[in-house]
Amino acid sequence: MTPHRYSTEEIAAVERAIRERRDMRHFLPDPLPAGLLERLVAAAHLAPSVGFMQPWRFIRVTDRKLRERIHALVEQERLATAAALPSRNEEFLQVKIEGIKDCAELLVAGLMPGREAHIVGRRTLPEMDIASVACAIQNMWLLARAEGIGLGWVSFFDPDALAALLEMPVGARPVAILCIGRVPAFYPRPMFEDAGWGARLPLEDVLFENTWKVGAGGTAPAY
Repeated sequence: MTPHRYSTEEIAAVERAIRERRDMRHFLPDPLPAGLLERLVAAAHLAPSVGFMQPWRFIRVTDRKLRERIHALVEQERLATAAALPSRNEEFLQVKIEGIKDCAELLVAGLMPGREAHIVGRRTLPEMDIASVACAIQNMWLLARAEGIGLGWVSFFDPDALAALLEMPVGARPVAILCIGRVPAFYPRPMFEDAGWGARLPLEDVLFENTWKVGAGGTAPAY
């Protein structure tokens, strides 16, 4: 056993947060506990980033009219997505995809401008800046779940339109709208899984050895 190992109880708590994390869409209007939002952002800021570039930036939306305009952008994309679906478009329209109007706190996570100057780890994989932001959001998500607070990642929006609405500088790019708040309950399973849109793939379909597994059933259905 390595001396750097956490206790069995601490490991179980980490695994529980990972297992029970959910993309939440239903929120209560109650405010967050004092100081929790800052702790969530601090957890995000501790994430790993390629070349230690720390590309994440967060905009806290406190203006109600601005929140309404963001919701309108998301609704526009929701309808466009439904129209683009080759099947199940009516079924998709019945799925709640966000809690923008209801959550206690609304953040927009974005990429900083001037990212092209950072080439360490990005010379052949420039998209690693987005991967770094995703790590930051996951940090926030896991701490929120441990605190009993819901977080929903909304990706239904035109990034250029949202960037203009938030007056982001040239080169910056929004990648996530984050709904954060107290929830009536956490979903037992991901909502899209419960709605019959797919199931968790078995490990043998995502873990290969040495070379790609020929004939692996590792492709989720597209709609």
